[in-house]
Amino acid sequence: MIDVRAFTVGPIQENCYVVRRPKASSAVVVDPGEEAPRLLEALDALGIETVDGILLTHCHFDHVGAVKPIHEATGAPVWCPELETEVLANINAYTFPGFGPFEGYDADHIVAGGEALELAGLTFDVRFTPGHSPGHVSYAVRDEAALLSGDVLFQGSVGRTDLPGGDWPTLLASIESLIDEFAPETAVYPGHMGVTTLGDEQATNPFLRELARHS
Repeated sequence: MIDVRAFTVGPIQENCYVVRRPKASSAVVVDPGEEAPRLLEALDALGIETVDGILLTHCHFDHVGAVKPIHEATGAPVWCPELETEVLANINAYTFPGFGPFEGYDADHIVAGGEALELAGLTFDVRFTPGHSPGHVSYAVRDEAALLSGDVLFQGSVGRTDLPGGDWPTLLASIESLIDEFAPETAVYPGHMGVTTLGDEQATNPFLRELARHS
């Protein structure tokens, strides 16, 4: 079993996740977008002594704004999509007017899809899921029917494709690959909005009508 805690942060209401074994003192943080002091307080309140890693699904500013302060406070290394390390390092150059400023960070490790990361007593299988952004990845927790989908798939919606590097056919192919690989009951922990399952989205998500042949 796993314990997944969601913290919705920042003005764009991004979901940062803390993932661990139940009651474990080590954890992984996924997509710390903003509000670093609040996230650090939450880690303390949960009794987490060690953050084994900070995993990024993609590097839009609302998902990475708290990366550097969380790293500095915990010492946790950062895994970043290979195609988006430049964005993370120079985040203010890629931030919408009126947001930030944020601190850039040079990634400790890169992921491109296909990796298996052993962190906090869990195995995170990395899947390349572009379309919302060029290097976007999703993290499946092996043997736990859990998928940290970033901004690929939402409850009743999908990630926008009108930002630089976005592409609708590519996004749809990424979602199709997840539906093909993982069971319908797989829990989806998205970058925005509520938790859902792959099966529920396949059955009801209006943006996935083109994938209806899988139903």
